Amino acid sequence: MATDVAHAAQTAADSRPLGWLARLGLTARGIVYLVMGWLAVLLATGSSAHVDQRGALLELLSAPFGTALLLVMAAAFLAYAVWRFSEAAFGVTGDGKGALPRLSSLVRGIVYLVLAFSAVQLLRGAHGTQAGQQGHLAGTVMQHQGGRWAVGLVGAAILVVGLVMVREGWSAKFMRYFGSLPAGTRRPVVLLGRVGTVARGVVFAVAGVLVVAAAWTANPSKAGGVDVAVRTLLEQPYGVPLVIALGLGLMVFGVYGLAEAMWRRVPGDTVGSVS
Repeated sequence: MATDVAHAAQTAADSRPLGWLARLGLTARGIVYLVMGWLAVLLATGSSAHVDQRGALLELLSAPFGTALLLVMAAAFLAYAVWRFSEAAFGVTGDGKGALPRLSSLVRGIVYLVLAFSAVQLLRGAHGTQAGQQGHLAGTVMQHQGGRWAVGLVGAAILVVGLVMVREGWSAKFMRYFGSLPAGTRRPVVLLGRVGTVARGVVFAVAGVLVVAAAWTANPSKAGGVDVAVRTLLEQPYGVPLVIALGLGLMVFGVYGLAEAMWRRVPGDTVGSVS
C-alpha cells in the first residue's frame, strides 16, 4: 500500500499538469517583480509606494478588473507552492535530489503559500503593509528569551540568500534550469537573468543586513523586508539613482521570470541539454 502511494505521488510529481502549475506560478512571480520594480522607480521619483509583494498585489487590485486579476494571482501562487513542495519531496529539476535545493524549494513553497493567503486577505479587505507585519512579527519574537538571537539568525540567513543570488546571477548558474532554448534566445535570457538576479540579490542582502541590525539594536521597525531595504537605500548618498537602477533591475528579473515560465524545464517536459 505504502509503495503504491509513493509511486502515485512520484507519478504526479513528474506529470504534465504539475508542469502547467509551475508555469502558471512562474508567470505570477514574474508579474509581481515587474510591478515591484515599477513601484521602486515610483518611490525614487517621489511617489508613495510600498515596494514588496503585498504592495504589488495592492497595485494590481487597484487596476481595472483588479479583483479578478488578484483571484488569478492567488491561484497562481498556490500553484507555485504546490510545485515547490513537490520539488522538496522528490528533487529539483536541474539540481537533482540534494538536500539543500530541496530545502530551498520547501522554503519557497511556504513563502508563496503565504503570498496566496495574503492575496485572499486583500480581496477580503485586509489592511496593513507587509513591512509593518514583518516588523511586528520581529518585535513579538524579540520579546522572548533568545528572540533577538533568533531574529538575527534569520537576518543572517536572508543576507546569505541575497549573496548567493548575486553570485548565481553573475555566474549565470541559473541556466541549469533550462533545456534547449529556441534559436537566438540564449543570450537575451542570460542577460535578463544575470541583471535581474543580481539586482534581486542586492535587495535581499540589504534586507538581511537590516534584520540583523534590528536584532542588534532591538529596533524591530528595521526588519521590514524589501520595502524597508529600498527606503534605506533611498536615504543614502546617490540613493535616487541607486533605487531607480535596482527598480529597473527588479523589472528585468520580472521579464526573466516570464522567460522562465516559457522555457524552464518543469515536470512533464522532455529533458534536453542546455544549449
